[in-house]
Amino acid sequence: MPSTRDIRRRIKSVKNTAQITKAMQMVASAKMRKAQQAALAGRPYSRLMNEVLASVTDHSGDFSHPLMEKREGTEAATGKRALVVISTDKGLCGSLNSNLLREAGRADATTTIYVTAGRKASQFVARTRRNLKAEFTYKDSPMFSEARAISKFVQEMFLKGEVDRVDVLFTNFINVMTQRPEIRSFLPLGEIKGVDSDFSGVSSARDLATPSFEYLFEPAAPDVFAALLPHYLNFQMYHMLLEAKASEHSARMVAMKSATDNAKQLIKDLTLEYNKMRQASITNQLLEIASAAMALG
Repeated sequence: MPSTRDIRRRIKSVKNTAQITKAMQMVASAKMRKAQQAALAGRPYSRLMNEVLASVTDHSGDFSHPLMEKREGTEAATGKRALVVISTDKGLCGSLNSNLLREAGRADATTTIYVTAGRKASQFVARTRRNLKAEFTYKDSPMFSEARAISKFVQEMFLKGEVDRVDVLFTNFINVMTQRPEIRSFLPLGEIKGVDSDFSGVSSARDLATPSFEYLFEPAAPDVFAALLPHYLNFQMYHMLLEAKASEHSARMVAMKSATDNAKQLIKDLTLEYNKMRQASITNQLLEIASAAMALG
């Protein structure tokens, strides 16, 4: 049975832990708001770019591009698939990484080539001895250049014929309490999609309505389309990095809040146990004094 000294030491230790988790909760909360603001700031540009691309598609006729080539069932098909896994660099964010990597583990290891963004995904691929083609990093505030590097790498893989398709696995931000892993097709590029007004971003894509303006293109629409496609893919990758980062900070904030609440409850339970032991000790001492007094007459 622990002594009162042991309980006091444990209470002090739990209080120190609660202070750390509380500080981590506050930091994650501030970073989450910053990530949300970054994603929302790019929303008008994303909508306008999708509208322009939809208009270009209408005026391009039977335009084809290597990034839109579907190879399944053709002689050029290799049967290979590239999966870009966007994870976190650090833990302490609840079940976010475990849910994400569970989805990554369901891919066929014999036909899937992995490209990772985040240390946790790289460690998972190395641990399970899967085919890791490249490893990228990105900051707490993702930069467009980081997304462009990932996008350009998988585009080159696709154009060289190393893979027939490219998918991106990332954590979709639904709200502060809910983050869901989602696999989104990246290449070959299909129909141009738009972005809904909520924070779900590219993950809740819908077909664009008829553009509100009629655009005149110089040079011709197919040339504009060919120039815009790589930039369009780069921006989609950038938006998914923002989604993943907002999900990470949100999950960490919730996990640290839960840890802080549990620590406070544990302190209450330990304090109650400590007070009971002190009360029992004082009662025993009083009984000993009374017994001694009675024995002395």
